[in-house]
Amino acid sequence: MAVVNYPKKRTEIVPGLLDMLKRILRENGRDYIGTYAIAIFCMLLIAATTAFLAWIMEDVINEAFVNQDAQAIWYVSGGILAAFVIRGIASYVEAVSLNIIGNNIVARYQQRLFDHLMALNLSYFSDTRSAQIAAQISQNVTGIRDTLNMTITLLARDIVTLVALIVVMFSKDAILSMVVFFVAPPIVLSLRYIARRLRTATRQAIDLNSQVLGAMQETVQGITIVKSFTMEDRLSERISHIIGNAEQRANRIARLGERTAPITETLSGVAISSVIVYAAYRSIHNNVPPGAFFSFITALLLAYDPARRLTKLQINLEKAVVNARMIYEILDTEPLQGDKENAVELEVTNGQIEFNDVSFRYPDSELVLDNVSFAAQAGKTTAIVGPSGAGKSTIISLVPRFYDPISGNITIDGVDIEDVTKSSLRKNIAYVSQQPWLFEGSIRDNIRYGLPEASDAEIEEAAKLAHAHDFILEQPQGYDTPVGENGITLSGGQRQRLSIARALVRNAPILILDEATSALDNESEAAVQKALDKAMKGRTVLVIAHRLSTIAKADKIVVMEAGKVVEQGSHAELSEHSDGVYSRLQKIHSRGNKVEMKKDNEDE
Repeated sequence: MAVVNYPKKRTEIVPGLLDMLKRILRENGRDYIGTYAIAIFCMLLIAATTAFLAWIMEDVINEAFVNQDAQAIWYVSGGILAAFVIRGIASYVEAVSLNIIGNNIVARYQQRLFDHLMALNLSYFSDTRSAQIAAQISQNVTGIRDTLNMTITLLARDIVTLVALIVVMFSKDAILSMVVFFVAPPIVLSLRYIARRLRTATRQAIDLNSQVLGAMQETVQGITIVKSFTMEDRLSERISHIIGNAEQRANRIARLGERTAPITETLSGVAISSVIVYAAYRSIHNNVPPGAFFSFITALLLAYDPARRLTKLQINLEKAVVNARMIYEILDTEPLQGDKENAVELEVTNGQIEFNDVSFRYPDSELVLDNVSFAAQAGKTTAIVGPSGAGKSTIISLVPRFYDPISGNITIDGVDIEDVTKSSLRKNIAYVSQQPWLFEGSIRDNIRYGLPEASDAEIEEAAKLAHAHDFILEQPQGYDTPVGENGITLSGGQRQRLSIARALVRNAPILILDEATSALDNESEAAVQKALDKAMKGRTVLVIAHRLSTIAKADKIVVMEAGKVVEQGSHAELSEHSDGVYSRLQKIHSRGNKVEMKKDNEDE
């Protein structure tokens, strides 16, 4: 008996800013310690040269304009030139180092996110829209990089620069320095209040932007349906509403983020103007040389930028951390449908599949399967039929362990599939879904996904079996023709035949066909069915089909209704029961075939 555990996001407790910083540093800091050491050393050089430029202004003013010492000014000018050269080289090395780290962080988290998404089971993707996942990743993946680099930069460069300049200011005039520090408390208090409000607004803005990108992606993917049903105006109105909400939220963030500017600039203006008045008074009335004042005011002006960046540190970090937090929400989603600790590799000898009292339900739904029991004999074809909603596709999805039953078990050659690794289980299964899906790349690449080590000859043989070889050769570049996004350049029948070829090249002992010929016309279906008949020999085949021609050839038919197995047997055996579910389905299909044949005759 298996207990189904669906992925849970650990979002009950939202980690604070400090917690997120600790986690990011813990996961990434050690890997980049060498490069960060170089960057930090360069930042310290920048801080030192900045403080030096402010400190030396006293000598510039006093020696050049008060004492008029021509020899001294050469030394002073040389020192200033050296400081700027050092600053330039250090700024270059710092910027390159941080960009290298940032680019690597983005790349590693993109890979980490992709690998983690691949580990999650289907229930996660059933509950989360694919477009939303893609949009969220594209927006938020830089949050880790920005948080880390911003923290290192502001702490190593701006704080050190500010402290060095403050030392210069106090060394030149302690009284003036104290005047400046009276403006700090109100700025800090206002920024803390704004940062708290900005956190919520930023999260809402990211969600809205994800909706915009997701809606656009879905619209592009479904453009044929959009145009067929003249949905352009309705979708444009819907997206316009979402975009409008996103714009309003972005404007709110802008207002919150810049709300400190009037306070900061006003208080800074008061401090600087007061300093100028005080210094000018001393110079005029007390005949104090202006060099110290110019050095002080230079330090004050140079300190303004790092001080302003530090005052907005919490606000900027909140923005970056919101992005990082949303990335970790995905990474913290636990892939609970993993392999057991003692899971073994599956070795298929015969390929007999048995369902033993299997029950299943999706999250927040009624039972889809209710104590289902049947055996798909090794090397035989078992067809699963029944009305819509009977549970046919669910049965198919349980064999490769896309989901796990809530009770009962499924065995292959007597081995419970939950006791083997999912990888080995799925390597022994070739699967053709009802909806064929092609990936970016050539036709050859898409077929080779079924068996990465397949040779070109094996790929072409599989294409021939799937009745795809001829139309592939008609493509501009044959097997090397790019398929376009999800094979948009191919017809539905052609995409399905490539999907079948991908399954056949796998040469697995178990073949699962979920309406594999549903997208084919009668002529193509007949050709593919002949090929499938050959491919099925010697394999255990589970097939969902609605067409009687396919069902009648099956060795065994399992009839489903309302999640239960109501009949089992061969076509001949089940046809004898005139009041059975299978007989009723036959009659429905027969009437449908007659209508179709009549329509074909009228068209002729």
